[in-house]
Parts: sequence; structure tokens; C-alpha cells
Amino acid sequence: MFSPLVGQQQAVELLTQSVKQNRVAPAYMFVGADGVGRSLAARCFIELLFSSSVKPDQIPILKNRIRQRNHPALLWVEPTYQYQGQRLTPAEAAEKGVKRKAPPVIRLEQIREITQFLSRPPLEALRNVIVLEQAETMAESAANALLKTLEEPGKATLILIVPSPESVLPTLVSRCQKVPFYRLDTAAMTQVLTQTGNAEILQHPEVLNIAAGSPGNAILSYQQLQNIPSEFIAQVKKTPTSYRQALELAKKIDKELDSEAQLWLIDYLQQYYWQQIHEPKIIQQLEKTRKHLLCYAQPRLVWECTFLALFQISQISH
Repeated sequence: MFSPLVGQQQAVELLTQSVKQNRVAPAYMFVGADGVGRSLAARCFIELLFSSSVKPDQIPILKNRIRQRNHPALLWVEPTYQYQGQRLTPAEAAEKGVKRKAPPVIRLEQIREITQFLSRPPLEALRNVIVLEQAETMAESAANALLKTLEEPGKATLILIVPSPESVLPTLVSRCQKVPFYRLDTAAMTQVLTQTGNAEILQHPEVLNIAAGSPGNAILSYQQLQNIPSEFIAQVKKTPTSYRQALELAKKIDKELDSEAQLWLIDYLQQYYWQQIHEPKIIQQLEKTRKHLLCYAQPRLVWECTFLALFQISQISH
């Protein structure tokens, strides 16, 4: 079941043995960087869990249902945007062309839907399974509501996908079995990018540097690079030469880039400035920018402060 997953032998062994020994935990925490296979591992694990409930010739159908997330015993929860009274996943928001000013979050209503989902017995499987992608985006109220479910999950297993244990409440961490996922080495990165039809990314070292051993991040980063005009990238790569230019750059970023593209731009600029200038103050300033954007500060104001600070840093260094 885990054959699509590359380079995560420890996680595969742990999850496989839990099923073989019939010691599946009520809750798991898949810990590791984005794009290294945590969601894929969750899908493979669910296939393994549910395969005992179907005949061998039905396995391909089962896999397809899990891949499409329409199995009655599976609930897959993603962070969402609120737009005109609707909750939209990042994919749905992109499809509708919604300009996203703040990162998506897992909302209290979504946790309540988990409780409703678990109120009925599992269908077509021995247990219900709930996956929470980017569980670190839960507000405290949502996390506290989830805690009650983790204490009494019933015939269910929950999988929380997070970058680190520190990114969620300690009370949640204590109720989950941690499964570590690691960044891939160069050979494994090459294998995944080639197998997924993304070999051209291997010709872009700046994208691979941003990805830092995460093929998923490499693919997303390359897509972002393709979506932003090259002349725009060239503009923001130069530190502003005046206060007016700093403000104009901030206005342009706020107008033309959604929240995800803005966060990606921070990664890109950090890599670029570190390799070109080796100025720690610029890297630190961009890290502050990331934190402010993730705290839902007004993006244009954040970027104005950023470029004004970069202008001042460049003036001092010269």
C-alpha cells in the first residue's frame, strides 16, 4: 500500500506494524515539513486500514474512492477561507478566482462536523478515519473542541498533519502517537520529481533551495514562479532606492499577489538575498514579514514596513 511513498521508511514501518499487530492508535500526529509525503502516507495508511473490509478484487475501487475522498468512513478536513458565507478550500478558492488576503484556517464549525461524523458507526469499514491537514491552523477554540473528540474517539482514528509538535496545543500532542517524516535527500528528490512528471524543476536550483528536501514544496514553488511575471520578480529582487519606490512595491504586491503567493515570495527573497548579499538583517526582516502576514496583519502595511526597512538596511550597508 505504501509503494507510492518515497524515503519515509520509519513511518511506513511504524504504521504497517500497528495494523499487523492490531494496535492502531486512536490518534496519530504526522510530523514533518510540508510536501515530504505526510498526506500521501495518510492516504496509504487509510487504504491499508480499509482493505481488510473488502475483497482483493475490490482494492482498486477502494483506492480510487479514498483518493477522491468519497469513502463513507473517511472525513478529510482542510483549512478553509470564508467567502460570501461559504467555506472554500484553497483549491476551490483558486478555481473561483477568489483573492485571498489571509491564510486559510480550520474553523470551529469544521471541528463540530467531525463530532457529527463520529456520532454514527463506520460504514464499509471497521473504523472511521478523520484526517486534519495543516492542523496547526486551528484557532484555540477549534483545538479545544477537538480535544474532547480525541478523549473519546469511539470507533475512529484521527490523523493530525502538522509541521512540528510545537505548532499545536500540548494537550493535543499528548493524546497522539507521533509519526516523524523527514526531508528527502537529493536522490529521493530526483526520483519523486521525475516520477511525478516534474523533472524540469531539477534545472531550477533556486526552487530546489526553497524546497529544502521537500518535493511537494518544489512543485508548488515552481508553479508560483511560473504564475508571477519575470519582470515583477526582477523588481522585487532589488532593494528599493527610495521611500517612494518602497511604497509602490508594497502596493503592487498587495494588489497582484494573494496571501499564498506573498508567503512564497518571502521564501524566494530570503534565498535570493542570502546567496547574493549574505546580509542577516534582511533575512530577519523578511521573517518578521512572514510572521505578521500569518497573524492576519494588513498585507499592504506589512510590505510597506518591509521595503522601508530594506531601504534603510541597504543605505546603512552602503
